Amino acid sequence: MRAVTWQGKRDVRVETVPDPGIQEPTDAVVRITSSGLCGSDLHLYEVLTPFMTPGDILGHEPIGVVEEVGAGVPDLQAGDRVVVPFQIACGNCWMCLTGLPTQCETTQVTGEGMGAALFGYTRLYGAVPGAQAEYLRVPQAQFGPIKIPDGPADDRFVYLSDVLPTAWQAVRYAEVPEGGSVAVLGLGPIGDMACRVARVTGAERVFGVDLVPERLRRARDRGVETFDLRSFDDEKELVAAIRDRTDGRGPDAVIDAVGTEAHGSAAARLAQQASALLPRKLGAPLAERFSVDRLAALYTAIDLVRRGGTISLSGVYGGTADPIPLLTLFDKQIQIRMGQANVRRWTDDILPYLTDEDPLGVDDFATHRVPLSDAPHAYEMFQQKQDGAVKVLMKP
Repeated sequence: MRAVTWQGKRDVRVETVPDPGIQEPTDAVVRITSSGLCGSDLHLYEVLTPFMTPGDILGHEPIGVVEEVGAGVPDLQAGDRVVVPFQIACGNCWMCLTGLPTQCETTQVTGEGMGAALFGYTRLYGAVPGAQAEYLRVPQAQFGPIKIPDGPADDRFVYLSDVLPTAWQAVRYAEVPEGGSVAVLGLGPIGDMACRVARVTGAERVFGVDLVPERLRRARDRGVETFDLRSFDDEKELVAAIRDRTDGRGPDAVIDAVGTEAHGSAAARLAQQASALLPRKLGAPLAERFSVDRLAALYTAIDLVRRGGTISLSGVYGGTADPIPLLTLFDKQIQIRMGQANVRRWTDDILPYLTDEDPLGVDDFATHRVPLSDAPHAYEMFQQKQDGAVKVLMKP
């Protein structure tokens, strides 16, 4: 089959690799019909290279059709249309039953000290072959895949794999009070969708912050009060502008949908680039013990949120030596919630919104649909924010 493989920093290629097959009774094989390109994939493209191995298959946002199932998968059969969550979880362990499939005790990558295995996401999360491919082996298929109806285009349901549950969890973790306010930092796919979720679930005021014109326009067109970072001399001016619209307090909650690759933080950027350029045998230990995130977005969130408010982190952070302003967090009584989205915990809540009325705007959420063979260009375009690229779907 053809698949998108990682070969080095900013080097992805479409290559022919062996077809996947059933290896365990709880496996399924899915023929992929669409697969998303995620902002998290760009971390592999740019920052997390010390944890990658040439030939790794990328991608974790698939929708497709079941081709084959193992004997331990009673509720799926060939021909079923499914969305596959980005995390691999059993559904039966204590963590899964508690609503935390990202911490699944069956698939935890204990050798790396990490949570549940993920598709296409470094050796830290199991080095499981990913979904930017023609076919995908799905472990723990007795729990993971979400059956969806035939008929609507892939765009209606594909975001159940990651974008929708990640945005939904970000809003739920933010605990925005009914009629309250929330600021979303970063209007990429997750931040954009978080704004939409916040609006349809009761937030009265939603503020969106970015510096990419297309992203700002998309959010503004859906009723978000937008702030262009390029219009402010520094972060303090931005914070003051949003506070002016919230009686001087700041919003009830802030969602950081940026993560480790925030603009600013020049020293941390240099450290990230240095570890990524080292040989993997040197770069990986350095990144594991001394990695530093670019924390500009998190610092802004801490400054911006009102006293007693909540910060919800959905952007990916991976640093182990980050300077965190604990005094400010303590003094302001700020609550912080974070983590990979627990996909199956939220899907039943989300499905009623995926109707023909399309209140979340999923049908036209993608800005680009490209063949799998164009993956190298798609990665470059998305990483460079070219051609108005906000969300890219690949078609094998």
